[in-house]
Parts: sequence; structure tokens; C-alpha cells
Amino acid sequence: MTINEVQDQLIDEFSSFDDWMDKYALLIEKGNSLPPLDEKDKKENNLIEGCQSRVWLCAEYAGGLIYYRGESDAVIVKGIVSMLLDVLSGHTPQEILDADLYFIERIGLREHLSPTRSNGLVAMLKQMRMYALAFKTQMEEESL
Repeated sequence: MTINEVQDQLIDEFSSFDDWMDKYALLIEKGNSLPPLDEKDKKENNLIEGCQSRVWLCAEYAGGLIYYRGESDAVIVKGIVSMLLDVLSGHTPQEILDADLYFIERIGLREHLSPTRSNGLVAMLKQMRMYALAFKTQMEEESL
């Protein structure tokens, strides 16, 4: 699936609920379905700066694609991490760098996050793009 197809799928899922309490429940459900991060990956350099709760994010580059793994100690944030992983994992660095993550606005997530959670979301996206840029640069250098 493309990044936009996954985003559209999330938008459809969330649009079936009118009440934000139901949407929060879906977000928590998504977080609970996230596989736990291995303890060896819960180290300081995988912690996202700028998040109120603790969020770990790591990435692997294999076969030209980036695969993200992550976790949080807060249930709502864990749901956000889960959605970001669903949308961006398994794509090329360039696809990730070019992605317009419109689902965040369309499901109404941004307006229902506290300022600190909103800052955390921005920090997570920034880190995911930094991984993509690093892998893209590494790939370009190896092809020289």
C-alpha cells in the first residue's frame, strides 16, 4: 500500500465515529495492538526529545525500505506511534521525505491533542524524517 492509501484507510476508520471519546478508544486500541519494543531498543538515543511521555523510535533500512519500530509509556501516544508506523514503515526514504501526512488533520487529531502532545507528534515526525534523510544519504554515498 502507498502512504496515501494507508492514510485514507485511517481516515475511513476514524470517520465512522462522531464522538471523540470513541475516536480516543480507537486510538488506544491501535496502541494496544502495537508489538512491544524490545528492551534493548529502549535506550536513551532512541528516546524522542520534546515528548511529554516517553517515546522510543528506531528504524532499520532493508531492501531499499525503512522499517520503523516504536513504543510509548502513554496509551494515547502509543496509538499515535502505531498510526505513524503504519503510515510510514515499509517505504523508501524518498517516499517518506515527500509524504504529506494529511491524515493527522483529517481525522481531527491535531485539534484534540494538548500542546505538549502536539509538540511530541511534531518531534516524532521530525525523527522519522531524519532517519529517512540519513538512510537516503547513506544509500547515495554507497552508490558512488
